[in-house]
Amino acid sequence: VVSFGGRNLLHDFSTLFQLPAFRYLTERNEPDAVLVMVVRGKRSASTLFLAPIEPRMALYYGTRTVPATSVARTGIPGRPLAELGGVLDSLAATGLPFYDIPDVETMDFAANDTLTRGQQAMKGLARRFPTLTVRDGMRHVLALRAKKSPAELALIRAAAAISSEGHRAAMLTTAPQHEFEVRAALEYEFTRRGAERPAYGSIVGAGINGTTLHYMKASAPVGPGDLVLVDAAAEYRGYAADITRTFPVSGRYTPEQRAIYQLVRDGQDAAERLSQPGMSVRAAADSSVAVRARGLARLGLIDSVHALIDPPWRVDCAANPAPCRQSYLWMIHGISHGIGLAVHDPLQGVGRDAAFQVGDAFTIEPGIYVSTRVLDMLPDTPRNRAFLARVRPVVRRYENTGVRIEDDYIITDKGLERISLVPREIDEIEALMARRRAIQP
Repeated sequence: VVSFGGRNLLHDFSTLFQLPAFRYLTERNEPDAVLVMVVRGKRSASTLFLAPIEPRMALYYGTRTVPATSVARTGIPGRPLAELGGVLDSLAATGLPFYDIPDVETMDFAANDTLTRGQQAMKGLARRFPTLTVRDGMRHVLALRAKKSPAELALIRAAAAISSEGHRAAMLTTAPQHEFEVRAALEYEFTRRGAERPAYGSIVGAGINGTTLHYMKASAPVGPGDLVLVDAAAEYRGYAADITRTFPVSGRYTPEQRAIYQLVRDGQDAAERLSQPGMSVRAAADSSVAVRARGLARLGLIDSVHALIDPPWRVDCAANPAPCRQSYLWMIHGISHGIGLAVHDPLQGVGRDAAFQVGDAFTIEPGIYVSTRVLDMLPDTPRNRAFLARVRPVVRRYENTGVRIEDDYIITDKGLERISLVPREIDEIEALMARRRAIQP
């Protein structure tokens, strides 16, 4: 088994954060290391191949683990990184199969991240030994990572607690004039409470920007009637939370904002009820979609739960009707994913028949995003023209209303537990924001 860690940074303006798979296997957060595990007769022997740091550079960046200190510092014997090539060639000559753990930042984009040091090294090894069997070992690591240990759950709880306080601070920001003021308040709180960094690029979108799912510029002005969508969380000792709240900058929701917000909250509640040990992951998501679709029909934003459009994206509507429904325009993303060493971490169950299991850590994050710019994306067809004629006046009433509510959960032997304890009901948020006090800019 071969796992390459993260590379030393090529500039002085950031900090190394270890690749999730390598950190899981080694708990090592230093650059330029490789783990090699040899298993024979069900007995394993692991070695860390370690890169030295030149003495003068150590004065800039600190010392590193070296072979002589590896066992004491990591529990794993060490060898110089310069010996790695010879060792891999020697192992390849034995005929043992290799399991490669790709050194990718995130599995979400693993297919696009093929020029990493580790993957190039393994391709070179395969060229030198054409009969060598090289298998993907990441699926085994992901299977291990899916069930969170008590120690991991404690770290995820800590990340969620820190993140929750950041969201409280964001809601208590008095009269922000720009999105970046809200981001500054929440990220300050992350740092003040010991987070290593934001778990991902903080999303702070006011008004129309709240309808862009991954808006991260946080540079626009905030208007007095805007909703502010904040999707942000902290990373603590490598483990990520993931929380979203949507609140009115004025401190009180308008009737239209309340209507959309309550639909999203009802959709989240429906999914929560079905997120128990042994229950279907798919059924929880489907229940949220159904609740929100019925609500959209009541508001007149769609003709009916199953009403169709001709979508602007490529999809076989006969085989997969969901992306062709009118409701999909307003709620285009899934509602759940695992959390852990990556913001999108694996769950124990996979596929259509996946069920929640003790040791899962995950989010529930329904959303609705209403803007006339979505209507402008639709192709000009008779079906779409009829839909647009009916719905455009209604959409204008809810123009630029983007709402997402996202919480973090774990499955224990007692059932579902929400660990992101930030106000989320309308009256709770308005009560918290009423505590804001005027400050001098």
